[in-house]
Formats: sequence, structure tokens, C-alpha cells
Amino acid sequence: MAAALDTTGTQAIDRPARRAGRSSRWVGRFLVGLIVPVLLAIGWELVVALGWSNGRLLPPPSRIWQTLVELWQTGDLLSHIIVTTVRVFAGFALGVVAGTLLGALCGYSVVARRLLDPTLQGLRAIPSIAWVPLFILWLGIFEASKVALIAVGVFFPIYLGVVGAIMHIDRKVVEVGRVFRLSGFALTRRILLPAILPEYVIALRSGLGLGWMFVVAAEFMGASEGLGYLLVDGQQLGKPAQIVAAILVFAVLGKLTDTILVAASRPFLRWQDSFQTRP
Repeated sequence: MAAALDTTGTQAIDRPARRAGRSSRWVGRFLVGLIVPVLLAIGWELVVALGWSNGRLLPPPSRIWQTLVELWQTGDLLSHIIVTTVRVFAGFALGVVAGTLLGALCGYSVVARRLLDPTLQGLRAIPSIAWVPLFILWLGIFEASKVALIAVGVFFPIYLGVVGAIMHIDRKVVEVGRVFRLSGFALTRRILLPAILPEYVIALRSGLGLGWMFVVAAEFMGASEGLGYLLVDGQQLGKPAQIVAAILVFAVLGKLTDTILVAASRPFLRWQDSFQTRP
């Protein structure tokens, strides 16, 4: 009894220490990731300050920061960020649902794959900008066409990831489940889903990244709000600082959402015993 209590007490004491250790490692990785962009920013600021460049077409970080502060103080930056983020999340959700369902169908059924996959692969080769006039004719110039374009960009990496993950499941693992007489639902839950989860998470990350890329093309379709609108407005009015500021906001939002997705998926992948390179 005493030994059990002692073990429990030791574990309770170790938990905060482990959490603190994880937090310190996360902060360390975050700071290491900032080294390259910070050095580039300092270097370009020095180049402009020393007169080696006038900084007209590529403004120094100080001017870009000033532009961001001005946009934030007027409230325009926050409203553009919210509009763009909502569009990306709506298109991402639609693309994930469609890509997962069709990917699961084509991965599981040979007949469905032979019937649908050639057409989907052909559609995948169509440039994103080619969908713009068609979506405008079908859905109008407002939100529906923009969300549809983002969903198209998200759909294909999700579809390919799910199909590839299912087709690469080891047949012996499935046969073991059948030997233990697992039902179809149990086989899917205990064998198929864990087997495809790692590749599925990678597909989600790829789809999310394309969602942020496609929202720019979507917001070129007559948008009056959003970060894509800031890009067009900066180009038309000759404001390179605003263009670079919008690009940097895209980069930050893309990295932030990718980090959230990775953190949310980590509890489902704890069973993996894979090689990891740690600093």
C-alpha cells in the first residue's frame, strides 16, 4: 500500500515537471525557427539603412511594420484577417469532407476507383485560375464562388492522401483482424483508421496549405474584403509595403493554423513508434 502511494505521489510530482519540460522544448523550437527570418529582416534593414538599396520596391522591415500598425489601428487589418480566415475554413471543411468520402470510396472499392479516379486525376491537372470564370457564372461573384474555389484546392490532396493511405495498408494486418473475427466496424476502427491516420494528417496539412494559397485567387474575384484584396489594392495604388505586409500576414496565419492542426492530431498518433530527429 505504501509503495503504491509513493509511486502515485511521485507520478503526481513528475507531471508538472514533464509539462514544464515540454513547454521549454516548444519555446526552444519556436525561437530556433525565428532565427532565419529575423536574420533576413535585420540584414535587409541594414542594406537599406546603409544606402545600398533605396527600398522602394522591397521596403525594409521597419516600413512594413509601420504599415501593419497603421492597418491595425484603423481596424482594417483585423477585418481582412477575419474575412479571409472564415473563407479558408469554410472551403477547407467542404474540401475535407468531399475528399475524405471520395478518397475512402475509391480506396476501398476497385470498381469505384477505376470508374472515378481517371476523371478526378484529369480535373486535378486543371489550373486553379481556370475555375474562376466558371464559378463566377455558376455561383456569382460573392462568397459562394470563393469558398467553392478554395474547396477545390483542398479536395485533391485530401483525396490523394486517403486513397494512397488505404491502398498501402498491409494486407497481413487486415488478415489478422479477420482471423480474430472483427466485425466490419471493429476492423475499420481498430485497424484501418490507425493505419491511414499518419498519411491522412499529412494530407490535411497539405490541403490546409493549398487552402491559404487558393484564397488569394478566390479574393481576386472582385473581393472588397480580405487579405487578397489588400494585395490587389497595394498593387493598383503602388504600395509595396502593403503588399509585403499582406504576404507576411498570410505566412503567419498559415503557419499558425498548421501548428494548431498538428497539435490537435498529436493525441491520435501517440501509438506511433517512429523515428524522430530531435534537436
